[in-house]
Formats: sequence, C-alpha cells, structure tokens
Amino acid sequence: MFDVIKQEIKIMKFDTSGLESTASVFGTAGRELVDGFSAAAAPAFELPTTKDFDGFQKEAVQMVKPAKGTTTLAFIFKEGVIVAADSRASMGGYICMFIHLFVWIKFWFIVLLNVSSQSVKKIIEINPYMLGTMAGGAADCQFWHRNLGIKCRLHELANKRRISVTGASKLLANILFSYRGMGLSVGTMIAGWDETGPGLYYVDSEGGRLKGTRFSVGSGSPYAYGVLDSGYRFDMSIEEAAELGRRAIYHATFRDGASGGVASVYYVGANGWTKLSGDDVSELHYKYYPVVSAEASEPDQMVGNCRHALFTSSYYRKDKGPVGVKINIRHVIAA
Repeated sequence: MFDVIKQEIKIMKFDTSGLESTASVFGTAGRELVDGFSAAAAPAFELPTTKDFDGFQKEAVQMVKPAKGTTTLAFIFKEGVIVAADSRASMGGYICMFIHLFVWIKFWFIVLLNVSSQSVKKIIEINPYMLGTMAGGAADCQFWHRNLGIKCRLHELANKRRISVTGASKLLANILFSYRGMGLSVGTMIAGWDETGPGLYYVDSEGGRLKGTRFSVGSGSPYAYGVLDSGYRFDMSIEEAAELGRRAIYHATFRDGASGGVASVYYVGANGWTKLSGDDVSELHYKYYPVVSAEASEPDQMVGNCRHALFTSSYYRKDKGPVGVKINIRHVIAA
C-alpha cells in the first residue's frame, strides 16, 4: 500500500498555469528587464547575528541628556494611605543650552524658561480605589498608567471583582520588565485600598517592585524623607497625615529647584480616593516660615559686640608677599 502512495506522489505535479499571466505588466521595455533577470544576478548578503537585541539602547550616545526632577511621596497610616506630589515638570538641559545664548535675559525669565509647566498632574487615578504617582519621563508614566487602568478595568469585568493593589503593581512590574533596556524612565508608586486593606508598592522601569509603608520618589525625595521620617506615626488622624504629606512636599520644593508648583494631597480609604488639598508652595512658604516683625535693636549693642573683637587678616605686598596682620577693630569703629 505504501508503494502505491509513493508512486502517486511521484506522478503528482503542481499546476502553476493559473499563476502565470499572459498580459504584459511592464510593457516592452519592462519585459526585457524581467526576462533578463535571474536569481543568480540577485545580490547576496548575510543576515546579521546578535545575542542582545536591545543592546544598542544601552550603548546609544545621547547628545543632550534630559534632566528630570520631581517630588512624590506616599505612606500608610491607620486610616488608609496618603499620596502627595508637586506639579512642576522641568525640561532641564534642553532649555539650559538655549539660555546660554541669551545671557542678557533677566533672571526671572530664565527661571520660567527652565520650567515647561507648573501644573502637571503627577497623581494619576487608576480606578476609584487606586492611585499612581508619576516620576521620571512624563510620557512614559502617563502612558503606562493609562494602560494599567485599562487592564485593571478588564480584570474587573472578567472576574466580577476589583483587582488588588498587589495584583495591579505586579501587572505593571511585569509589563515594564518586558521593556527593560528600551529606554523607559518610570518611577511610580501604586497606592490603593482592596479587600485586605491599604496597600503601597514602588515599581520602576526595570521591573523592580517593592512593598513598603512609606516611599518618596524623585529628585526632591531626600528632603521629603527628612520630614517624613521625623514626623511619621502610624496612629495619625487624616488631618495630621495630610499635613505631614503637605509639609514634606513643601520642604522638598524649598530645597530642590526641579520641584515646585502646587502641593497636591490625596487620601485613599475604604470608600475610595479623595483629593484633600492643592496648595501653591509659594503660599505655603508663609505658613511654615511666617514673617516675624523685627523689633528695633540698639545700634550701640551691635557695635559694642564688635569693639572688643580681634581679627586676623592678611593683605598682599609686592615686596614681601602675604603677611598676617592683626587689626584692632575698636580703633576702626572709633574712627
């Protein structure tokens, strides 16, 4: 039986008559070129071989490296989660190179050029019970947070229940891990409330994921951590926790030039997230550093403190070089 099948296979021929066209497509001149073309005349080349397909991203030379800056923080306390962030988006070196050509511009205008926006929304709503913060590249963070919100909604429709904070953070970490080395710049915190209570995770663009009770991400995070660590208590009320987050963001904007704008504070509880406040940091300055009216002091008291001071100074003489000289200030003031 097998011999019969083999003979039938040998007799079978593939009919290619239907694939051939009798009409000339290229015309007379084109037909001559087609008839003279052969597979042997085609140029031969070797396919490139590589082991690391995304290695070119790491070795790429950036002519201008963007300088990014922000301050975001989140922490868990007994009532839920507090999430706070500033609203300044800076363009860094792209603008600084342009500014050097116009050194005659006033300082206040230079500051405006260094900042692309003072009203960027860095706390993104993923669903009514979950928030995400934005630090790093604005486009990367906004896109992947929107993508995460879509996937969380699809999970809710498919399973008839909301996705947990743990599941959402793991989903985002898996997505970013698949794009590692591709040049993404994402440093985000996923904060929310699920069936187990409050949850807080940190996720970065390399796929890293870390669970904790308080985080701060961005160029102003060292300053925010100083206030956050010193004033944090788990048994705080909502008002105390919101004030701690607001004060930490303000002090970060006070010291970090890439952070500023509006200090936004959100609260995530059992009933979902709520925006508690959004204060301009320039107005918060007068709250945390109130202007104290200086009382008139006696000028003689300041002069008296300096009269009996003895300083060691130096001056330069061409013939003998630097020489230490003691100057009695009482004679200078008296004169």
